[in-house]
Amino acid sequence: MKKLTTKWFRKWFRKADLGNENLLKAVSDLEEGLSTTNLGGHLFKVRVMREGSGKRSGYRTIIVFRRDDRAIFLYGFGKNERGNIDNTELNYFKKLGRDLLTLNSSQLLKAINDKVLYDLEDTK
Repeated sequence: MKKLTTKWFRKWFRKADLGNENLLKAVSDLEEGLSTTNLGGHLFKVRVMREGSGKRSGYRTIIVFRRDDRAIFLYGFGKNERGNIDNTELNYFKKLGRDLLTLNSSQLLKAINDKVLYDLEDTK
């Protein structure tokens, strides 16, 4: 399964000083149904632990996910920064998620090579 981030999300999670390990753990939690909210349309809100704290006061991430295929982090925010996303944002993320799920493997690879998407398991 591919575990990816968008360019925007990658910039945000580095600024938030989240490690790849925390994000990979979030995907694992999503696969197990832990600390997640199903937003419909293959979109999920998943809690991510803040360093030195737990998930409750940590970050929230929006992930498009299709089991055994791909998980792509689209958006993240601190719980202390905002309560939730609004309906306009939700609709945008659902459309973006649908578009990303329609990409075939060669299109995904091109997006990674073009630095539009980033592989979380690539240590470069």
